[in-house]
Amino acid sequence: MNRSKPVLYTYARSTCSARVRIALNLKGIEYEPKPVNLVQGEQFTEAFVALNPSSMVPCLHIDGLQLVQSVAILEYLDESRPHNPLLPSDPQRRAQVRVIVGAICCDIQPLQNLRVLKTLPEDKRAAYARDIIARGLYVVERTLEQTAGLFCVGDEVTMADCCLIPQLWNARRFDVDLAPYPRIRAIEERASALDAFRRAHWSQQPDCPADLK
Repeated sequence: MNRSKPVLYTYARSTCSARVRIALNLKGIEYEPKPVNLVQGEQFTEAFVALNPSSMVPCLHIDGLQLVQSVAILEYLDESRPHNPLLPSDPQRRAQVRVIVGAICCDIQPLQNLRVLKTLPEDKRAAYARDIIARGLYVVERTLEQTAGLFCVGDEVTMADCCLIPQLWNARRFDVDLAPYPRIRAIEERASALDAFRRAHWSQQPDCPADLK
């Protein structure tokens, strides 16, 4: 298997990219970041579309593969590099992780991403995003009543935490009131103390504008 240094096409404020950055950090996998500026439309350039027809990030080159879709990437990283696992060994716990991952990656993030927001009048975008995020976090908070320990599912970091924490970064970007979600906030506090999450934050990325650091 080709084990050359992976290359991650990423964007600082992309929550999907952040999920992968966190997972790579948790696994101790060094990678080369290649920023793609979504605001400036670099994802639609001929060169990037030839590389990734979906015109989205993240896109990870690893082991001779080109992988897109953040959850598929997380699954591959866990299966190919099982140390520091992102999924519990117990099938019921694994299912609980995937429930939370789905709630975030299917029911929140796709509905408030840049592609969707651009279809709305500019003065309606922030309120729409806040509503979508708040509704989704309510579902996650209720789910955590049954699953949470120190983290989303039990006491170990899982794929669910890799997806939740970047969504909270985006929630704050849109001024979502997080007071109604005490379990979520407690998990964020614990995760924020971990180097893997801190280094993945958008403010720590090479393409983060200086005025946002």
